[in-house]
Amino acid sequence: MATEAITLDADSKARRGFLLALGAYLLWGLLPFYMKAVAHLPLAEVIAHRIVWSVPIAAAVLVWAGRMADFKAALRSPRTIAMAALTAALISVNWGIYVWAIAVDRTVETALGYYINPLVNVVVGALLLGERLDRLQIAAVVLAAVAVAVLTVEGGKLPWVSLALAFSFAAYAFFRKTLPIGPSQGFLLEVLLLSVPALGYIVYLIATEQDHILSSSGTDTALLIGCGPVTSIPLLLFAFGARLLRLSTIGIMQYIAPTIVFLIAVLIFDEPFGTTQAIAFGLIWTALAMYSWSMFRGREIRPAVPAAR
Repeated sequence: MATEAITLDADSKARRGFLLALGAYLLWGLLPFYMKAVAHLPLAEVIAHRIVWSVPIAAAVLVWAGRMADFKAALRSPRTIAMAALTAALISVNWGIYVWAIAVDRTVETALGYYINPLVNVVVGALLLGERLDRLQIAAVVLAAVAVAVLTVEGGKLPWVSLALAFSFAAYAFFRKTLPIGPSQGFLLEVLLLSVPALGYIVYLIATEQDHILSSSGTDTALLIGCGPVTSIPLLLFAFGARLLRLSTIGIMQYIAPTIVFLIAVLIFDEPFGTTQAIAFGLIWTALAMYSWSMFRGREIRPAVPAAR
């Protein structure tokens, strides 16, 4: 009976973790709709409000979960604050590129970037952490490189939006591992640090009557305030859900969001998607299938943690 109870408890936790993570990925997948809604607003102002309005939500969740002790300890550690400042800078770059790309109708490229990201993480692990790659992983990375080459030749330039998103988040994930606190505490610390310049910028805009939070319509005000929930809620859902799931489950689920983004870009935003893009995406999807198969065979591959869009 005791064994059955333990099994049922584990199944319940896994089911709860799956639903939490699924909620996060669905919200991330639908995020382009919100970013389109704020596309008429200045990019810097949107980013500033994403940061500022995330602080009270992240703080409230930590208080509710009773996890403020680690956060308070982190505030007393200069090293932790310095590392959080670095990760905060990296994720703000990622956010900026993402919001801008959707505003200028390059959503397909954002989807490609987040498809590439797990493979970039594999390369980072090999180069910086000395992790060994098996043949499937090497083949997957090669296919991803071929896909980038195809897009480069066809477009006459590197698909920099996709690469910038993939590499900026890979760098964020790499350095984020050095923070000695959990993901939800780390997120609060990051947005708290970023909120200092962000709040200063918002105050400047209000003082010079260039803002859209007070000087614009009620719709713009609501959209800017809503930037906080759409940023923090999926990340916090993922932080709590991922703790209850296997890495292999998260590794497969992480493709949900870019797939939804891709479908939105092509079917709803009506962005161009020709033969070259189809070939490139086909190569990437094949590479991801190989990566996933390698992971299910028990290789120690850490999936990207998709926070921070």
